Parts: sequence; structure tokens; C-alpha cells
Amino acid sequence: MRLQGKKVIQLVSKDFEDLELWYPLLRLQEEGATVHLVGEKAGEVYPGKYGVPAASDYAFDEIDPANYDGILVPGGWSPDKLRRYDSVLNMVRHMNEHHKPIGEICHAGWVLISAGILEGRQVTSTPGIKDDMINAGATWYDEAVVKDGHIISARRPPDLPPYAKAFADLLAES
Repeated sequence: MRLQGKKVIQLVSKDFEDLELWYPLLRLQEEGATVHLVGEKAGEVYPGKYGVPAASDYAFDEIDPANYDGILVPGGWSPDKLRRYDSVLNMVRHMNEHHKPIGEICHAGWVLISAGILEGRQVTSTPGIKDDMINAGATWYDEAVVKDGHIISARRPPDLPPYAKAFADLLAES
């Protein structure tokens, strides 16, 4: 398995987009990666937008991003909550500074905006936050997946197959 030994943080909070959390997580696990769900509290069960629950393995403050090879940020309404935690923003900044894979889909761009890492980047997102992405200094494309160095972005659930593949490929290369 090409991702054996790789560790990934999958952020979670209330109202995540169910498919945008589970599809990449399962895809990476299929290839041997360890994916930890990380939320505000360890062992907390967070409901997805459509009712699929996810229990966190760790709390934000328990995680040292230096021990991980990448991070995934799901969409839904959870990014608006996630970006309010300094520990989340610091995880994203750490991954950015060390050029580790960062995956964001749909509204997840809000977390990268709040982390201040989009200046000069090429990205996509749900069209609903296009202006936010542009105002943060990014160049926005209406494409299924945009790869800019170590940042992989996608628009919405129909883009999950190429998004998860692009993230897995980048993780395998790192």
C-alpha cells in the first residue's frame, strides 16, 4: 500500500459535509494511511449536515502537526466553526510552512483564508465563497480540482473522486 506509514489529520466539527469528510478519509485508509479525526474535544460525536456522525479521535490541542504528513479540511458549515480556533489555524499554518499536503473542499477555503495562507495561490471552492477566496489574494478557478504546490482544492461533492486521488497522489510523493 503506497500510503502505509503516512498520517493525516481530518478536521471535524458540527455540520461538516458528510461526503466531504468520509470519502477522502476512506480513500486514504484504503491505501494504508492512518487518518485521525480531530475536533474540539476528544471522543466527541459530531453530526454531519445530513446526519452521519463522526467521533473525534483527538482534540485540537492534543495534536502536534509535526507528527503528521498532511491535513484535510471538509466543507459544509463546519469550516465557519473550525476557523475560530487558533489551534486549527496553527495546524494549517504549520502544514503550509512545511509544504505538507493541505486538502480543502467546498467551504473549507474559509479555514485557509483565516490562516492567512492564500495570498498568490491558485484555488477553487464552492462558488459561494469565490469572492472570499479572491479577496484573500488567491486566483480562483471554476474547475473540479486545482493543485497549487502542496494545496489541493475542490468545489463540491461531485468533485470528490479527482480531489481524493489528487490528495492521495501528493501524499504519496511527499
